[in-house]
Amino acid sequence: MGIHVIKMPDIGEGIAEVELVEWHIKVGDEVHEDQVLAEVMTDKATVEIPSPVSGRILALGGEPGQVMAVGGELVRLEVEGAGNHREAAAKPHESAPAAEPEAKAQPTKEAPRAEVKAAPAPRPAAATPAPRRAPGEKPLASPAVRQRARDLGVELQFVQGSGPAGRILHDDLDQYLAHGGAVVASGYAARHDEQQIQVIGLRRRIAQKMAEAKRRIPHFSYVEEIDVTDLEALRVHLNARYAASRGKLTLLPFIARAMVVALREFPQLNARYDDEAEVITRYGAVHLGVATQSDSGLMVPVLRNAESRDLWGNAAEVARLAEAARHGKASREELSGSTITLSSLGALGGIVSTPVINHPEVAIVGVNRMVERPMVVNGQIVVRKMMNLSSSFDHRVVDGMDAAAFIQAVRALLEHPATLFLE
Repeated sequence: MGIHVIKMPDIGEGIAEVELVEWHIKVGDEVHEDQVLAEVMTDKATVEIPSPVSGRILALGGEPGQVMAVGGELVRLEVEGAGNHREAAAKPHESAPAAEPEAKAQPTKEAPRAEVKAAPAPRPAAATPAPRRAPGEKPLASPAVRQRARDLGVELQFVQGSGPAGRILHDDLDQYLAHGGAVVASGYAARHDEQQIQVIGLRRRIAQKMAEAKRRIPHFSYVEEIDVTDLEALRVHLNARYAASRGKLTLLPFIARAMVVALREFPQLNARYDDEAEVITRYGAVHLGVATQSDSGLMVPVLRNAESRDLWGNAAEVARLAEAARHGKASREELSGSTITLSSLGALGGIVSTPVINHPEVAIVGVNRMVERPMVVNGQIVVRKMMNLSSSFDHRVVDGMDAAAFIQAVRALLEHPATLFLE
């Protein structure tokens, strides 16, 4: 018997370190070739690390949440034959090994290729105190888990989630009940449970990026009200005529088109600012980041070359990217390289928001919800469909006058939708 050491593979694109998100194995497990050992995160993509050999797990090289260098020891296995490590087989159930010199013998197989995968389904964690959530914060759980909790009389607010970003799984309900979790009969019962949740994986990446954006970028926001009555009428008409053959349209592809057209006049907003090199790069192509919520957290897939697609082309690509992001299947290329971002909370869009710029971009356009309100038009009070755009800009690069003029250009295009298609 010999020892085979699996090192953290080079995932590519100059990545020097990754965050260990979850183990799929434990010390003492027998694993087979190509079995998934662990999940790591690089930027916003979750990546599986498979095993290149079969064997028995002797030691793991880190804990979830730990940042590991590419080339560092990930897993140590006992294998048939000589293995790729000099050291004699270690005893099972030992802790993570100390670094050992590399053997001169050739490895039995090349390092595994990492593959981007869907959101993981981790093993349930040991029971811990019920989570402490902010008032009104909605626990993450699938519809099936929510229905089962209702049937059991369990309030998810008090259940520890072991999934990505604290998502509650069926196994978590079992753990909760097995360890004396209360079946809540009254909504007025006092609770004193607390839980500490380690910020790892995608949630850590989001926290780091938001903090970096607010620390490095002097934001200023601009809010404008838009009458989208005619635009909504056009959208309904197009869907009635073409939905069966081309797909349904939301407001988003119209807003994307308006941004594309307006950016021709205001190219300084379709840019990225390298504040260390003090260089602004303006782009002819509009690579539109579309902020998308997933069960694991906020992701920003990129609608590349939005200027080259029609309404249905942009709608189809946004739908594809959003689906990939929500299921953890978006590639690094699909999650990077945006030049300006569009953010929408849909029906939850509120009246006003202050979106955070997606560093190193210099502008983000936020869409608030559409509502019917009485408005004065030509001296008459009429009901109109109204919507606010709440946008933020990097004041180091974008002057207030230019930001306001850009949003006014977008407003004019959306309020007179025929002008969206004039060339």
